[in-house]
Amino acid sequence: MATKSLVSLITLASLSLTIMVCDPVNAAKVFTVGDEKGWTLDFDYQAWVQDKQFHIGDRLVFNYPKGVHNVLVVNGSSFANCVKEPIFPRLESGQDVLEFIGTGNVWFICGVGKHCQNGLKLKITITDQSSPAPAPSSEKNWHTSSLSSVYHLKPW
Repeated sequence: MATKSLVSLITLASLSLTIMVCDPVNAAKVFTVGDEKGWTLDFDYQAWVQDKQFHIGDRLVFNYPKGVHNVLVVNGSSFANCVKEPIFPRLESGQDVLEFIGTGNVWFICGVGKHCQNGLKLKITITDQSSPAPAPSSEKNWHTSSLSSVYHLKPW
């Protein structure tokens, strides 16, 4: 009888864990910038971002031909003026993955030639899933994880 109770308890615990892990409401999402087009010229990133909500834990993937483009994380002023002064290491692998660990605004530009001036830039706002508005972040630091090519970002 004790064995049957133990098996039932383990089954119930496994089911609870499965529900928590597979809960689509709270699951982190992976967004590929530009969808199948990727990070490229002649694409409207303002329109692409319009219907998306980014939350802590979500990942953003930049796909582009290595050597043709890159990704610079910049501040708002550098974004507006296409100034190539990154506040985070330059991303140039052609398949860069960023995971968000804080709320706020994040600005991305391409630092190759005049690509930024030609529209290769993206601004996103990351929110806490439990609150609809971005909370101001007191820290201005960005973290690199030990995973190769996955960068942990804490916006400001």
